[in-house]
Amino acid sequence: MFSQINDTAEFADRLSLVLVIRQAFQHMIKTLKAFDQWLNDPFILNYVTKEMLMDVWSTTYHILNTLLELDIRHTLTVKEMAEKLIREGKVPMFIELRGYEEEESRRPTSPL
Repeated sequence: MFSQINDTAEFADRLSLVLVIRQAFQHMIKTLKAFDQWLNDPFILNYVTKEMLMDVWSTTYHILNTLLELDIRHTLTVKEMAEKLIREGKVPMFIELRGYEEEESRRPTSPL
C-alpha cells in the first residue's frame, strides 16, 4: 500500500500528504511498539541469535539517524520560515517562536 502511495505522492495535494504521512507514522509506531514488546519477552529472546539482534540494531541505527537528520532539517527550515514571516510582518505579534532552551527542556534526555 505504501509503495503505491509513494508512486503518486508527488501529485498529491498537501492534505493528502499530511494524511498519508500520519498513516505511515502510525504504522511505524505500532511496529516499534511490537519490536519493544518482542525485546521484553524472555521466551522469544531465548531463540533469537546475536546475528538477528545485530540486524535489528543496524537497521534501527540507520532509521534513527535518518529520523534525526529529518528532525534537524525540518525544524531549522520551519524556524527560518517563521522568522522570515515575522520580520515581514506576516505573522500576528501574539505568536512567538519557542527558544532552543525551551524546546530542549521538553525533550526527554533519558533513552528509557
